[in-house]
Amino acid sequence: MQNLLLENSHMRLVVAPEGAAILSLDSLAHQLPILHPGEKALFPMLPLANRVAGNRFLLQGETITLPESPVDEQFFLHGDGWLKTWQVETHDAQQVVLTLASQYSCGFDYQARLTYRLAEKRFIAELELTHLGSKPMVYGLGFHPFFALTSSTRVQFNASGFWPEGANHLPQQWRGELTPQTNFINPKIPDNQWLNVGYSGWNGTALIESGEMRLQLKCATPYLMVFRMADEPFICLEPQSHPVNAHNMAGQPGLVLLGAGESTQLQMEIAVLS
Repeated sequence: MQNLLLENSHMRLVVAPEGAAILSLDSLAHQLPILHPGEKALFPMLPLANRVAGNRFLLQGETITLPESPVDEQFFLHGDGWLKTWQVETHDAQQVVLTLASQYSCGFDYQARLTYRLAEKRFIAELELTHLGSKPMVYGLGFHPFFALTSSTRVQFNASGFWPEGANHLPQQWRGELTPQTNFINPKIPDNQWLNVGYSGWNGTALIESGEMRLQLKCATPYLMVFRMADEPFICLEPQSHPVNAHNMAGQPGLVLLGAGESTQLQMEIAVLS
């Protein structure tokens, strides 16, 4: 399927129906990439975000075994929305609407609708998932943007604590005290080393400043995943409706139990402030 172009006087966006992936998002005024261009500069995470320990969990007394993933031997990594081809419902210069239907024997049975749109200096992503199965199922959503990173890029966001990374990229026990590497409460250049941790108590806003270009990420969820690889020109700030491995945490925080016909939504915005 052909890539889809969205453009206004401030931003240019290229979308691929395969994986509903954004291939590039650029600021025309700055002639700079907002997202690191590539096969996936941003993708949606559904029907869950990240990983679930053992690739299984308990739901209402029943063990749910998640599907196998074609890209990971152990986990249903980030779900399947980023790996499947979406249908184009509508497309014009300002907006594209994509849809996907997916069903698994474990209980996932959903219809998703994803809108990418440009509004002046803002890029907006809106994801809605509706459960179609007769048995209730838990769902989680997220977005995985790769922000372009230079040697002088500064990042800032608030958080109340974090889950250090453990074996198989799964979270360890939550910690209420941030470390020098994980503390972004004051703007700073990310350390040039591996970082892959989830934060709690995020206020839904993050700032990314690269030279004269200042960006603001907004998403109304208290959970943010941050991924950084040494010597790579990107940093991922990933809003998620739930923490990593929430399926196996007490109370399954952030996950939503949906009955037939019920829906859950997540909206994210990236704005060019200056």
